[in-house]
Amino acid sequence: MGAKKTAGIVVGGLALIAAVGAVGVIGVTAIISSISFEAPSLGDEAADRVPQETSATPVAAPDDDAWITAVADETGIPERALVAYVAADAYARGELGCEVGWNTLAGIGWVESHHGTLQGGSIDADGVARPEIRGIPLDGTNETMRIPDTDGGALDGDTQWDRAVGPLQFIPETWSIWGVDTAGDGGADPHSIDDAAATAARYLCRLDGSLTSEETWVRAIRSYNDVFDYQVRVASAAERYASVAASMTNR
Repeated sequence: MGAKKTAGIVVGGLALIAAVGAVGVIGVTAIISSISFEAPSLGDEAADRVPQETSATPVAAPDDDAWITAVADETGIPERALVAYVAADAYARGELGCEVGWNTLAGIGWVESHHGTLQGGSIDADGVARPEIRGIPLDGTNETMRIPDTDGGALDGDTQWDRAVGPLQFIPETWSIWGVDTAGDGGADPHSIDDAAATAARYLCRLDGSLTSEETWVRAIRSYNDVFDYQVRVASAAERYASVAASMTNR
């Protein structure tokens, strides 16, 4: 299969495997469900006093290093992860003509892995999550889909069942179709926050080519994980991130 190179970004695509269906990405269900969701650390206000959003407005970020540092400090998003979310949104707007919003990607990153910090990990300077994040076996238990191994364990280390991998929790089968290689070195890596964020943007854009309306935003997020509670968590985090960034700009 060929690879298409655009502006230094290599997008690898394999033939679509019908078994994936509309829901191609599953979070680490057992781990996430054991963590009571609180809105990102954006102040002292209790999470249950924050309106629970069900959709979010995509937000663009300025090309400003000082903005990155300030927003990372105010939101608690690790700066290296925020850089990746902003770059992925810029990629989607520039290459795909699709408004995803850095805040939407950050909302997904929060729910899926707390921006790569789940299980005591972190995003290193090179953008790679260490230690690698691997979800539970997708064997049909624990409210997961039943997905037998599709990659010989190459990405997830499991030769019996697929597992979601990386800070944005892609299953190997989906990654093989949608994976984006932001470094252009011939190897898209789901454990790289740069590749994972760009891939998430590409995946979210595939249905409607835009996330600018409530309907298209909801459709995109549901295609990522078709659970209402998941949609609410992502929307709530995304809207709060955008609100904090806007308040800083307006000071």
